[in-house]
Amino acid sequence: MNAGWRVVDCLNLNGFLKYSRGQLVIQRDDSPDVALPLSQIAVVLIGVKSSVSGAILQKFSEYDISLLVCDWRNVPVSGAYPWNQHSRTGARKQAQAQLPLPKKKQAWTRIVASKIHGQAAVLCALEKPGSNELMRMSRSIRSGDPENKEAQAARKYWSFISHNESFSRLPGAGDPGWNSALDYGYTLLRGYGIRAISGAGLSGALGVFHHGRGNNWALVDDLIEPFRPMVDQIVFTQITYGEPLEATQKESISSRMNSAFDETGKSLTTAFNEFGQHYGLYVEGKVRDLSVPRWEGILDASEG
Repeated sequence: MNAGWRVVDCLNLNGFLKYSRGQLVIQRDDSPDVALPLSQIAVVLIGVKSSVSGAILQKFSEYDISLLVCDWRNVPVSGAYPWNQHSRTGARKQAQAQLPLPKKKQAWTRIVASKIHGQAAVLCALEKPGSNELMRMSRSIRSGDPENKEAQAARKYWSFISHNESFSRLPGAGDPGWNSALDYGYTLLRGYGIRAISGAGLSGALGVFHHGRGNNWALVDDLIEPFRPMVDQIVFTQITYGEPLEATQKESISSRMNSAFDETGKSLTTAFNEFGQHYGLYVEGKVRDLSVPRWEGILDASEG
């Protein structure tokens, strides 16, 4: 099985992907060619303007590389996966299906703790009350969150956010301002999540906590949680309360979501892609503990 780790993003490529001497060669109309060793690649993302040679598709299969085709929203709509016996895709989906309950509980505990930590960081950054209370809650989650502290923290969080504002979080309400902006940001985030777990060779339907016959992306709804606080902080700092969600506001949200997620300078999409790959290693038993990203409430962290 290829141990490649790179996610090669060609979503905005207006050009051609081909094979040459163990390398993926990216030909761009307006720039010099770029060559990357196939042995380093795990996933290739292409958009609607990219073309791919038959030779490189065959080599993707040989090197156990997944190709994801995305639509204009950059959300995967189809993919090409290796059929070989030792494909990471098959191995990971089998491992997901057989993941023991204690490991699921451990994963969900860490995800919930990270999400609540991020919510506390948002409250602190916005100079709202309640940050210390939520931070304490994030450190007291028991295995599997049997007390449902995720929901308890959410109620407190939105109440603290609404301090001095007549705001109530109503998902899907479609009203002007923060609710619509949050829904839009979460939709973009879910697209990033679909891309991340598809690229990691994971089954979207096999969630950690979320489940349901009609939910093809239950795992995304689980792994998305630690990243929501970043979207919240972007909305609360970039969108004026009660302001209609128009093209300018959407552009502001989407562009800010490309900024650094943590002090290392990794973008949200990079952090999500790496989290998907790490979860794949976790379900396969190649790492003992799930390491979950945490939002620390610092926009433009790389500039700090």
